[in-house]
Amino acid sequence: MILDGNIDWDVSEGLTPYPDAVARMEALQAAIRDTGARELVWLLEHPPLYTSGKSADPAELLSQQFPVYDTGRGGRYTYHGPGQRVGYVMFDLAHRGKDVRCYVHALEGWVIEALGHFGVEASRAEGRVGIWCDTKNGQEAKIGAIGVRIRKWVTMHGFAVNIAPDLNHFSGIVPCGISEYPVTSLAALGIEATLADFDTALRATFVSFLNSLAKTTGNCTVAPK
Repeated sequence: MILDGNIDWDVSEGLTPYPDAVARMEALQAAIRDTGARELVWLLEHPPLYTSGKSADPAELLSQQFPVYDTGRGGRYTYHGPGQRVGYVMFDLAHRGKDVRCYVHALEGWVIEALGHFGVEASRAEGRVGIWCDTKNGQEAKIGAIGVRIRKWVTMHGFAVNIAPDLNHFSGIVPCGISEYPVTSLAALGIEATLADFDTALRATFVSFLNSLAKTTGNCTVAPK
């Protein structure tokens, strides 16, 4: 599906093996950089697995019940699995503003705005990566993760939002190195939503995301963290 100009939108059915996803992203990243291939927003699910970012501490891997994959993205350990919407964004920042911090900020804002369509007041948290909201008990919890890898100004990886995953699977890691706060999901918040419902919210807020990202070519400002 073509969303805007040079950007395609792909939604994969079923569970995509992580190595297959990385191979596709790396190939497209090179094609965007070298031949001007079309950019891509790719939405998918993975089978249960853990990934480690550049800052991962081996002590934060508490279990190896699922495969563990090293990845070149930023961040620490994350979990992916069924019921979680993963979004991989392949953009050429050479044409969208060479500002990594503003790109990540815009990506966070896109997820936050999409969650707002379900009545979730999500936000960033100073000093903590990811997307956060309050649980039914008023406790702050993580509902989404952000992790990107940029090579020669072409992005890969992106975000993961908990729609209705098995939250017990997060117990095998210290998610993103933060042990003081739990993880949550739309289902845990009592919100009935499917991956397709969340995809619809992402599409509805996509133009806003692009507009936010476009500010990186001008007066993009990001509040200090």
